[in-house]
Amino acid sequence: MKIASVLTLSIAVAATALLMPAAPANSQSQVDNAIPADMAPRFAGKAGTVCGKVGKARFAENTEGTPTFLYMGGNFPRHTFTARIPGDARAKFKPAPEELEGKDVCVIGTIERDQSRAEIVVNSPSNLKLATIR
Repeated sequence: MKIASVLTLSIAVAATALLMPAAPANSQSQVDNAIPADMAPRFAGKAGTVCGKVGKARFAENTEGTPTFLYMGGNFPRHTFTARIPGDARAKFKPAPEELEGKDVCVIGTIERDQSRAEIVVNSPSNLKLATIR
């Protein structure tokens, strides 16, 4: 299914290592076929870029694998999309991923199904971008 709209994103490059280097802070980027977080479950099994506001971020330090979850596409626990950062990849993200709560982000990767929700496993900061969604 093709999304008819194109999300215009202003990629905000911070001095932090969350974003890919080399893009100026005021650069504009068109993301063709960006998938809104609430539509992500429809794209399970496909590679894509899912964008939306992080409604809740949680470091599950007492859970097997110590993942960090970024919940998007609605209020937790009724969200439609999760970006999951495995515990062994967490140290690559500066500042800590839970500081993204309340921010607009785009997540790049293969969209998998997790119960009634969609999920992308994020192993690298290059697959997680801060964005201003217009």
